[in-house]
Amino acid sequence: MCFFSVAGYLTVTIEPLPPVVVGETVTLKCNFKTDGRLREIVWYRVTDGGTIKQKIFTYDAMFNTNYSHMEDYRKREDLVYQSTVRLPEVRISDNGPYECHVGIYDRATREKVVLASGNVFLTVMSPPNNISVMAENTPAPFSRYQAQNFTLVCTAKGGKPAPSVYFKRDGELIEVISYVQPSTGEQGGTSAGVRGARPLISRDLDDTKLHRSLSLLDSEGRSARLYTESPQRFHTQGQQAYEPSPATETIPETVVSREFPRWVHSTDPLYYFSHIHVPQSDGSVVVQAKLTWTLNPQLDNDALFSCEVKHPALSMPMQTEVTLAAPKGPKLSMTPTRAKVGDTVRISVQGFQNEVFPEPLFTWTQVGGHMLDGSTEREGRELVLERVPAELNGSMYRCTAQNPLGSTDTHIRLIVFENPSMMKRNQNNEATGTRALGLTWIAVVFTVTVELT
Repeated sequence: MCFFSVAGYLTVTIEPLPPVVVGETVTLKCNFKTDGRLREIVWYRVTDGGTIKQKIFTYDAMFNTNYSHMEDYRKREDLVYQSTVRLPEVRISDNGPYECHVGIYDRATREKVVLASGNVFLTVMSPPNNISVMAENTPAPFSRYQAQNFTLVCTAKGGKPAPSVYFKRDGELIEVISYVQPSTGEQGGTSAGVRGARPLISRDLDDTKLHRSLSLLDSEGRSARLYTESPQRFHTQGQQAYEPSPATETIPETVVSREFPRWVHSTDPLYYFSHIHVPQSDGSVVVQAKLTWTLNPQLDNDALFSCEVKHPALSMPMQTEVTLAAPKGPKLSMTPTRAKVGDTVRISVQGFQNEVFPEPLFTWTQVGGHMLDGSTEREGRELVLERVPAELNGSMYRCTAQNPLGSTDTHIRLIVFENPSMMKRNQNNEATGTRALGLTWIAVVFTVTVELT
């Protein structure tokens, strides 16, 4: 901005600023030319579309003093020269326009102040501070006879401006079909090879494919060398040809089985991509990207999927990855390890032989019977049996762990030992009952004797 008069002139210019990253130091330089005497320099932070101007710094040339008007009491700005203000460790909230107002004394009156100003926009970028991948709608069961869609959700938080998100499979960029999520109405875009928008379709198997799939099964309903692993049963060491004995067994019996899909699917799936942007109160943007395809457990098991995020504030992309895997070899534990009649028994899943993703669904059943409460099954990572009776000794419980990639069953046998404290209590009750019965018999005999006399 320039001001000219017969008495003098004043021009104010501010050098443009490149985008800066949160935490960096920014220098705001206000250049001015005048033939008058300087009165003051005032810096303003402009908010609410220019309706509010917050004074952040003042230089008073008359008294050669500096004033800070920042809301907090930390001195976040330092006057380097009369026309320069430094903002150390900028934050997202510092993003926005700034104005520099310069005042000089009118040479004609020596009392009137002539003002001129300039403005600049400070763009503060923030790289994403969190990136995660999860499976949508999990935990979910495994489908043996019908294909099902599967969705990976990648969420990037803390970025400003919004980062670009894309997916890779086994290190290779995935060619995707972009589509719009109906819930938001926002156009889904992608930096990975878009093949043109088309609606997401269901690719369930028809009867022909189902017949073909069943033709690959042997007489027991198992796959005839179609998959990388053959269905088989695994046994823990020391278990073969071993019959549990209440007197010697201390480690619960575990039997593991695997189930595999009984259908065949295309080896060239179509991947659908969408994303939404959710602005946050601090100025950052949460980006949620979704990758959806028809799952093929034969090929997708052990596949490595990665989500990568690009942002101008990052020198290289951020990345997080997951490996799709069906549950294998669940490890069960029982507490107490030596259950007695009347104890509360807890049987829980401690882990697996592999890293399982997505999170499995756990279902518990009692082989050949119902639970204590009469239910047929329970869900959850832990099965709780309260006040177990002696009748449950030797009962078998099945834990089914499954996710969309596969299912596995694990069995554990419950051995219930006699409870000495309950036995002693029962013996005391029996003895008390016997004594009472004896006294009653004596009383009856005595009464009868008196009558005869």
